[in-house]
Amino acid sequence: MKLSDLADNPGSRKKRMRLGRGIGSGKGKTSGRGGKGQTARTGVRIKGFEGGQMPLHRRLPKRGFNNIFRLDFTEVNLDRIQAAIDAKKLDPSAVVNAETLVKSGVLRRARDGVRLLGRGELKAKVTIEVHGASKSAIEAVEKAGGSVKILAPQQAADEQKAG
Repeated sequence: MKLSDLADNPGSRKKRMRLGRGIGSGKGKTSGRGGKGQTARTGVRIKGFEGGQMPLHRRLPKRGFNNIFRLDFTEVNLDRIQAAIDAKKLDPSAVVNAETLVKSGVLRRARDGVRLLGRGELKAKVTIEVHGASKSAIEAVEKAGGSVKILAPQQAADEQKAG
């Protein structure tokens, strides 16, 4: 086989349609844009425009607000931690915190902190340091002989350093 023998699969490359080249081409005159008016022009089509009637997105009432101070926690369940311990990715004798969870591959990133949730069961005795935990998760960890330490939120800690 030579480089000059290489070729694409038949039909894998398609020539672009040349618009506005006579009615015989199938895409002549209006070039597939329909009739005249706003929609036939470039750059001016209005999304959500209802012919002058008040658009739906402006007729509906505004509701709620976005809290700019809200912390975005990454959630992790007990079954994920137990699976990581079983796979020898996490060391149960060491402290399990956001950093060790990211290193072991249980979490991709910690964001503003980690919140522990109670799905699944924990068999190993583990010391866990997280920024939040559900009651069921704390009970399950303590039942297995471990402990949960709730850390202060990161933003509050940053403000204390600054002030």
